[in-house]
Amino acid sequence: MITFAQHNANGRSTSKPVQSDGQLLDAYSQTITTVASQVSDAVVQVQSFAQKGRSRKAAGSGSGFVISSDGFIVTNHHVIARGNQYRVILQDGRDLSAKILGSDPSTDLAVLQIHAESLTKLSFADSEQLQVGQIAIAVGNPFGFQSTVTTGVVSALGRTLRSQSGRLIDDVIQTDAALNPGNSGGPLVDSNGHVIGVNTALIRGAQGLCFAVASNLVQLIVGKLIIDGKVRRAYIGVEGQNINLHPRVVKRNKLKAHAGVLVRKVEPMGPASRSDLKQGDVILGVEGEEVNSFDALHRALDETRIGKRVQVQVLRNNTVTTVHLVPQELGD
Repeated sequence: MITFAQHNANGRSTSKPVQSDGQLLDAYSQTITTVASQVSDAVVQVQSFAQKGRSRKAAGSGSGFVISSDGFIVTNHHVIARGNQYRVILQDGRDLSAKILGSDPSTDLAVLQIHAESLTKLSFADSEQLQVGQIAIAVGNPFGFQSTVTTGVVSALGRTLRSQSGRLIDDVIQTDAALNPGNSGGPLVDSNGHVIGVNTALIRGAQGLCFAVASNLVQLIVGKLIIDGKVRRAYIGVEGQNINLHPRVVKRNKLKAHAGVLVRKVEPMGPASRSDLKQGDVILGVEGEEVNSFDALHRALDETRIGKRVQVQVLRNNTVTTVHLVPQELGD
């Protein structure tokens, strides 16, 4: 142990122990080892199969983790999306049939259920309390190898990531904990073994850019999937693109935003077609909520807007006007 000298109020020299690099590294190792042993039994391998008649082929695989004694398992949507039959392999070797309770392509999350006894479950941390630089531990089953652990730190918070459905996942954690392809759907945990996110993607070709859906968003989506089997969202039926507004238009109309969504096409049978919204309009807001991008428009059209008359602020002929329409549920 290393010591360094200090002088007290009387001028006398005192010695205070300082941890060596080896001791710090050993403490770090002990933290990772402890967390890995706590978490690994709750992490499972998820296998998806496409069954058609007597023919059956593998459709996807990845990781997942148990969140309740009822056998609820969180994984990624893309792990199970192409299959119609599912298997879950536990750390103790049990190979079980699973059923899908719900899936949400827009956040790349899905919930499966198995029936088994003596399940180890994980609990969620509050992702609002995360700090950049804190330890992040990814646990999963890359290529079927059980309980693979990688470590790193939380590199950034509040990132956005485009899902396979085209929508933007808003609350994403960036980490440098290596996420092998088979880690998809596995947990990203903190130094207490609590889930801070669900590993969802890595950018191929990039160095150390890995992502996880933050735990608070995961809990919200998982709750809806367990209860309803899906996440309800509203839509208005337009094709649009982000557009920057001319400074003179912004100044003339005293706008806070400098961008909006240009309506390129109104779907013939969509909700917008039954309103006064027109091709060429620029959407600026929904019920007073600023819309400066197509993704902001998606966020404004949540389930609370379904079937309700809403005010849409648009720019038409360089003048702000209000259009009323009734969004429908996406998928109806």
